[in-house]
Amino acid sequence: MMEQRSPELVAAYAACREIAKREAKNFYYAFRVLPQHKSDAMCAVYAFMRKADDLADDERLSIAQRREAMARWTAEWRDSRSTGTSDPTFLAVNDTQRRFGISDELLAELVRGTTLDLEEHVPGVAQIALTTLTAQGRTTEKFQVYERFVDLYRYCYLVASVVGLVCIRIFGYKDARAEKLAEHVGIAFQLTNILRDVKEDAERGRIYLPLDDMAVAGGDTEALALATRGVQVSPEMISLLRREIKRAQVYYLDADQLVPLLDKDSQAAMRVLVTIYRELLERIAADPAAVFRTRVSVPTARKLAILGLGTVASLRARGGR
Repeated sequence: MMEQRSPELVAAYAACREIAKREAKNFYYAFRVLPQHKSDAMCAVYAFMRKADDLADDERLSIAQRREAMARWTAEWRDSRSTGTSDPTFLAVNDTQRRFGISDELLAELVRGTTLDLEEHVPGVAQIALTTLTAQGRTTEKFQVYERFVDLYRYCYLVASVVGLVCIRIFGYKDARAEKLAEHVGIAFQLTNILRDVKEDAERGRIYLPLDDMAVAGGDTEALALATRGVQVSPEMISLLRREIKRAQVYYLDADQLVPLLDKDSQAAMRVLVTIYRELLERIAADPAAVFRTRVSVPTARKLAILGLGTVASLRARGGR
């Protein structure tokens, strides 16, 4: 039975749910098929993560100012763990940590993932400058680019796998194998995001497709820059995308092993999330060049259909309640 909540805590979880409903997109479909207490917890964690992301991505501030803002916010969260708080997100996430045994260290790693792009020197990330000839003359752009896949894996772990490790603590599991499987599923999700957002990220000076994979595909950062500008999508760029698509598909196989290890009342939620992300990857695989033209997505109608199937499965797992 769920513990009685104070009016302040009820309001805090409601505020987090509004944030998740407005911003979470794919994730929120999975939240909706969980039992209420687990759904609330997922919304709290999402609101916490969303705030960290927003601080890291606030381009109204300089990189140094964003680092300062993030440090202040993180210190406020840590203080709230012992002194209490009136901040709705902190209030809800602190309660979630207590109920589901989520350590401060795990959430601190989650925050660390959002701040990687703010760090001056990230191991395995090169700073490059590309000079190209445009109609307006020569243009020089600066990019951050991952050098090797092993370096990109570490990034994906911090920004996605850690989220998965938090989620399975809320979903519930007893078999320790679930942790490595959740790590790999997080890698699959983030590779899917990277492929979907390759154009947008390049426009912001960030290249997540690693240099060692570009070399194997026969391409380079200049070819990627030309593709993201709509000038030319070379065969080498398509080969690079297909290489990362295949890699993500392999990591998705671990989702099939992870789902049965979760509590029965949470399996449907994980299936909803995996199905949506897997279909997004398959849409990219069907036409890799599309990521240079538009933001590929799974249509809302299809997401609702997946949600419907997940809701039925969830109700059956909970005895029709």
